[in-house]
Amino acid sequence: MMTPLRKDTETPMGSQTTLTVATPERMSRLGRELAALLRPGDLVLLSGELGAGKTTLTRGLGEGLGVRGAVTSPTFVIARVHPSLTGGPALVHVDAYRLGGGLDEMEDLDLDVSLPESVVVVEWGEGKVEQLSDDRLEVRIERAVGGTATDDSDPREVTLSGLGARWDGADLTGLGDVRAPRR
Repeated sequence: MMTPLRKDTETPMGSQTTLTVATPERMSRLGRELAALLRPGDLVLLSGELGAGKTTLTRGLGEGLGVRGAVTSPTFVIARVHPSLTGGPALVHVDAYRLGGGLDEMEDLDLDVSLPESVVVVEWGEGKVEQLSDDRLEVRIERAVGGTATDDSDPREVTLSGLGARWDGADLTGLGDVRAPRR
């Protein structure tokens, strides 16, 4: 199924914004605020280099969704399911880093079965799971120029791209003041 195109721009319907996130605490806060926009059936793809903050953002999503269990990187188990403690959707947290293939290799995880009633977050999912849904939120996290993989004090540029009708008109700019730390 193709994502509907806007007639005026020939780009997929949706919304996009870029934020500067100064600290890991702010990244977690962004995740908590983003959780308020998510609902069952949402697919979130996270991309960025190693240590960029993908798991930190997902930890904040888990807190915002009120799920059970510590949200940690599922690198070695590939996927973890965190049931809701509040009656909301479960969080399915997937790390596709070690998976080389596309959706065929992901089929064993049954993400298509989990998606309708859960929020599915896939780290390193770019080029691997887009076929699961035309409606998805793509989150790209990039370090400021000169940052290193071990330096958590470098600000991150976070680009949120909501694709498809689900995200058309969504106010992604209303995610709070994550641009600068409060003093």
